Amino acid sequence: MPATTKKATKKTTATKSAAKTKAKRKRSKVKKDLVIVESPAKAHTIEKYLGRKYHVIASKGHIRDLPKSQMGVDIENDYKPKYISIRGKGDTIKELKSEAKKANKVYLASDPDREGEAIAWHVAHVLGLDEKEQNRVTFNEVTKDAVKEAFNHARTIDMDTVDAQQARRVLDRLVGYSLSPILWSKVKKGLSAGRVQSVALKLVIDREKEIKAFKPKEYWTIEAEFEKDKKFQGSFYGVKGKKTELPDNDAVQDLLKQFDKKQPFEVAKVVKREVRRQAAAPFTTSTLQQEANRRLNFRTSKTMNIAQHLYEGVSLGKEGTVGLITYMRTDSKRVSPVATAEAAKFINEEYGEAFAAKKQRHFKNQEDAQDAHEAIRPTSVYRTPKSLESVLTRDELRLYSLIWSRFVASEMTPAVFDTVRYDLVQNEVCFRASGSVMKFAGFTKVYDNRAEKNVTLPVLEEGDQVKLTKSDNKQHFTQPPARYTEASLVRALEENGVGRPSTYAPTIQNIQTRNYVKLEGRAIVPTELGEIVDGLVEQFFPDITSVDYTAKLESDLDEVEDGKKDWAAVVDQYYKPFSKELEKADSEIQKIQIKDQPAGFDCEICGAPMVIKMGRYGKFYGCSRFPDCHHTQAIVKKVGVTCPKCGQGEILEKKSKRGRKFYGCSRYPDCDFVSWDKPIARNCPNDGHFLVEKKRKDGIIVQCPNGDYKEEPQAESEAVSGQE
Repeated sequence: MPATTKKATKKTTATKSAAKTKAKRKRSKVKKDLVIVESPAKAHTIEKYLGRKYHVIASKGHIRDLPKSQMGVDIENDYKPKYISIRGKGDTIKELKSEAKKANKVYLASDPDREGEAIAWHVAHVLGLDEKEQNRVTFNEVTKDAVKEAFNHARTIDMDTVDAQQARRVLDRLVGYSLSPILWSKVKKGLSAGRVQSVALKLVIDREKEIKAFKPKEYWTIEAEFEKDKKFQGSFYGVKGKKTELPDNDAVQDLLKQFDKKQPFEVAKVVKREVRRQAAAPFTTSTLQQEANRRLNFRTSKTMNIAQHLYEGVSLGKEGTVGLITYMRTDSKRVSPVATAEAAKFINEEYGEAFAAKKQRHFKNQEDAQDAHEAIRPTSVYRTPKSLESVLTRDELRLYSLIWSRFVASEMTPAVFDTVRYDLVQNEVCFRASGSVMKFAGFTKVYDNRAEKNVTLPVLEEGDQVKLTKSDNKQHFTQPPARYTEASLVRALEENGVGRPSTYAPTIQNIQTRNYVKLEGRAIVPTELGEIVDGLVEQFFPDITSVDYTAKLESDLDEVEDGKKDWAAVVDQYYKPFSKELEKADSEIQKIQIKDQPAGFDCEICGAPMVIKMGRYGKFYGCSRFPDCHHTQAIVKKVGVTCPKCGQGEILEKKSKRGRKFYGCSRYPDCDFVSWDKPIARNCPNDGHFLVEKKRKDGIIVQCPNGDYKEEPQAESEAVSGQE
């Protein structure tokens, strides 16, 4: 190449390089639009979607709140709240202010609910933004299309929604900061009481009272085996065409005299029906928490933490970071037509036309449901759980699979069953046999929360004769109502209109953290401390523990959000009667002494008697010479059984790190015996192995772990004691 050509090439390259540098500098001087979201993870995702004209940072939740050291509410001045910067948020606020100064425009894109609207308002206040400016952006899902579309519809901050959040926050502060000092002075330090948590605690304790007051009633059933070409099962129904109860063995014996077991029964009636069962609606916050607890054994707090991550975005490699589900705090069952259309297309392609619903289903919301957001669904049904196995953790995949399959099923055709019922009669005594066979799987191909089994019966016609080959008379006792689980407590709160989707998980967490309740397996059991606190609050502040009162407040907050009521007036309406109760309670509640109980053994450090003390996290053994001696021991429960493995230690009831009850030897680690089921002091008559108790819906059974021996449920009095 000639020298002149080389020089020209170098000059051209240098010119291009200089031009690029100049353009880069020019671009760096161009002011970007600033977008403020709540979560750093979401900030990263959204910045990728919006491109280089935008800079996205996170407020990391609230940046202002009421002070912890004082009430922070001016009761005499329309309950004006005193907001301060949250401790530890100084660097975040500094960054927000710095970036806002450099920005062309500031957008507030916190979550699309009351808390999110309040966060946007607080950020606007701290940054000195004009509240009338159209800078509020909300989206129901963190996907590229949804985010970009949201920026085409920026609006002003909704002050009615902010005021609804303020009303709740102020009233909760007034109640909590007024009640807690009374509990500290009258019971013990570290206690607290709040609006929603007091109702939740009362529900748990009222259920416990029902269980303790429950008196089991005896009843009997007669199960029979019939034969006509093949054997099938039937159950006693009634006499003379009417359903008849069997309250005791005498009633059973009288009935047995009315028919002859050796004589045939006639098929008096045949009822055949085609039954169509529709799929359940897609998840709301409440139903997701319930189903994740029931199916996956997830605590409500765990469900919400995982759902938050799935909503904010997960890295999918080349596709980038994508939000996998829609907003997870909602009580609406509504689904967008776009999502419905995509689901129909997917179902047609994957399962066939017969499985896709012919038109969009419209699920009815609860009366007090807010319809601001859709139901919880995948942002795209084409992101199947199988396609995400490599990018999600095990628990994330399990929860996503639950959400995905429930939504897809809700857009599918009904399951169809052929059912048949035979009324088998002799001397006016009627037995019934019922069968059901799935004719078309429909939505159950993807998701089924009932999982019925096929029960086939022989083909019979009216007038046919069938032979009774065997009958079994069984004694039963009615069962007390079950203790609440996290799932059923969420359902109870929702059904009673107490709280909102964002409050269920923290409410249940609060009553556990305060040691007002404890978990025994999945069951929520009140503690002695919880019963004391509930008793005081119910006696002196009956409105606080009233389900109707709390539900009415939720309704009033909804009216504030709709612009129909003034937030300060709502607070005043509830606080004034409460303040009068406060004065009475402070003067009338007597100091409650939680006395230490003798433990029955001496301190291994100083020799003084040990006592049972009540601590923040429950009861424990402590030295009676405290504070001179600080020795403590955990309380272990003996079950009165010698260890079946070593024959020396005693079996103790223990708890795993996850709170699940199990049984182990007192000589651990010298003896490593462990069992999830409670051992009893008897051995299996077949192989000499130790027997265990297992809980079933109809009582407690005793069985051999080897599976070759089982005793039917024990009497109800024993079963009830087993729950306590």
